[in-house]
Amino acid sequence: MTAGPQTLPLSYIRREPIPPAPAPALVSGPLAWARANLFSSPVNTALTLLALVIVVLVVPPLLRFLVLDAVFTGENRDACRPEVLGRPVGACWAFVAQKINYFVYGSYPIEARWRVNVFFAMAALGVGWLLWLDAPRRDLGAAYFFVVFPLAAYALLSGFPLVGIETVPTSLWGGMLVTIVVSLVGIVASLPLGILLALGRRSRLPIVRLACVIFIEFWRGVPLITVLFMANVMLPLFLPGDITVDRLLRPLIGVALFSAAYMAEVVRGGLQAIPKGQTEGANSLGLSYWQGMRLVILPQALRIVIPGIVNSFIALFKDTTLVSIVGIFDFIRTIESARIDPNWAAPTVVTTGYAFAALFYFVFCFGMSRYALFVERRLAAGQTR
Repeated sequence: MTAGPQTLPLSYIRREPIPPAPAPALVSGPLAWARANLFSSPVNTALTLLALVIVVLVVPPLLRFLVLDAVFTGENRDACRPEVLGRPVGACWAFVAQKINYFVYGSYPIEARWRVNVFFAMAALGVGWLLWLDAPRRDLGAAYFFVVFPLAAYALLSGFPLVGIETVPTSLWGGMLVTIVVSLVGIVASLPLGILLALGRRSRLPIVRLACVIFIEFWRGVPLITVLFMANVMLPLFLPGDITVDRLLRPLIGVALFSAAYMAEVVRGGLQAIPKGQTEGANSLGLSYWQGMRLVILPQALRIVIPGIVNSFIALFKDTTLVSIVGIFDFIRTIESARIDPNWAAPTVVTTGYAFAALFYFVFCFGMSRYALFVERRLAAGQTR
């Protein structure tokens, strides 16, 4: 007689699965990211430490000046004088708050400043309509921004007596208004003109090609400040005595032509990057030259040169400060004028004014740069493999 199978005690065997252990700290997590991206090599480690030293040396004093020791309210210079407050004084934002209308409108008449506000709203509408990639009827948005808006803005800001809008001479315009007007005129005029010049430079017609080459090389070979002086000082000398050109219109034309020459070379770089097969494909479909350019070549070329186009726009926006040298009362010029106000004679007023200008330009330029990156990723999404 044999004994039957006996059940062995299995109490030492775990019946429940062990939960997965977390990854080692050096493989995933913030420490692993820092090791892989900041301290992956001796050179990378040195650069990281150098960056940390710069941050430690720059950020705390900057933060203390702009925020911690800053003065945000006040009526005159006593609000920003250390001997009055009994403590170190940082940025005098009270000065900016008191002068903000002057910075925005310049000497534009107070009773007519609603026209400037309407102009800003119309510009924001046009820019938003064009920049919103999923916006309805963007063709109408382009017609509004490139045709309707310039005419309406000119009538609104300069005046249109036939409909009861009094004339405001451009000598009273100033501040951010002039800066934005110069930038918009340069951007709106330079892109289409630059495309035409780029196409003309690649034209098979020798007269057209030679004219475009001469135009581009001339404007690229002359500094912008020279263009502004020529437009402001020398242009009236070549005109008949009874013909005058508005003082603000002269640099506007100079800036538009100057930026168009640079834009033409940016667009030409994109056109040269398009394979010849694209043109042959458009021809095989029976498209004319202009149809092929509009429907096949230019959309691809402009997508390639988006970084260059945005870089030109950013450079143009910052170069608008040069118009102050020829007497145009732009944003920088209003700060220069406001800082010598004896009612605001305080040690940090000048620095605060320039810090405010730097923030103003940084916000616009950074916004343009980020939007360009967004559009670049959006347009490149369909080509990702």
